[in-house]
Amino acid sequence: MFHEWLDRWDERRTRRRDDVKIPTEPVLDAERAFPTAKDVTDLEGFCAYAEEVIRSSDVFFAPSDDLPEVGWQDGMLSFRSDLSTGMIKNDMVHAKVTKARSSDHAVLVFHHWNASARNAQLARLFAGRGITVFEMAMPYHLERTRPGSLHADLMLSPNLGMTIQSVRQAVIDGRQLIRIAQHAGYRKISVVGISLGSWVAGLVAAHDPVVEKASLLLTGGHLADMVWTGGATRHIRTSFEGQIELAELKRAWAPLSLESYAAKLARPALDLQIVLASRDKVVLPTLSDRFVKRLQGAGASPDVKRLNCGHYSLTLPPFIIYTGMSALRFLNR
Repeated sequence: MFHEWLDRWDERRTRRRDDVKIPTEPVLDAERAFPTAKDVTDLEGFCAYAEEVIRSSDVFFAPSDDLPEVGWQDGMLSFRSDLSTGMIKNDMVHAKVTKARSSDHAVLVFHHWNASARNAQLARLFAGRGITVFEMAMPYHLERTRPGSLHADLMLSPNLGMTIQSVRQAVIDGRQLIRIAQHAGYRKISVVGISLGSWVAGLVAAHDPVVEKASLLLTGGHLADMVWTGGATRHIRTSFEGQIELAELKRAWAPLSLESYAAKLARPALDLQIVLASRDKVVLPTLSDRFVKRLQGAGASPDVKRLNCGHYSLTLPPFIIYTGMSALRFLNR
């Protein structure tokens, strides 16, 4: 009975913004994804660029060499993104900092898609146990929201190039935030990502050797698989149907797939924790399990936790309490 109630609650939450998630025509927008792709007019050409990015991903996801000018005010920091999208509000990065009294350990937390607030309880829990928390607003979210938008439709959409640009910007911003934290005196760096934020956190951890621990909550391997099968992205799949097949989407978005960087995530100096929901209808358990097997095949030994709840009901007691405490133990281990 309890789990039937959970499933119904999750389904309602999954459909909560369906009225503003409108299917649109797929767009390549290759130059947004790959600045040198000025001549790409077809999907095959787009995929060729995507395959090249995987081979040079360390450069693709690298921040600039210069540390940005940082503004600090009332527990918030801000700096200009290295990657310009042409939208001034989005190109200013904001992060809320919850400081531990005495600590050289900082954790960067990346929120879920369409987040309307940061996770203050999680930040207080970590800070109270000696870990300073940096909660960055991802592109087109929170302080970076596009004026007039009803959800973060530019972060994840049928626009193939804009989606890659948005995730790339989030990764570059996160890596620049790591450098800011290091400059402030934090020697140990960890990342935590939730749902779409877990892809960002995973890409940061894969490409930044400074990261020692990564806790990925409600994650999967390939972003294209999640979009194609997940309940929260039905409108995006509807947009693709009849024009782009799943296999083509996976090639186009391969630079955003954590499976593409399994070997990087399996580096010996990185500890991985993965928290999954066995009743998840947004990131299907089969996708998560395949990602875990891919990591194990690359030589990683992730600490995998599976909870008998759904994607959104992970935020309910007792699941959220277990998740928070489990992540805290992992980070402090």
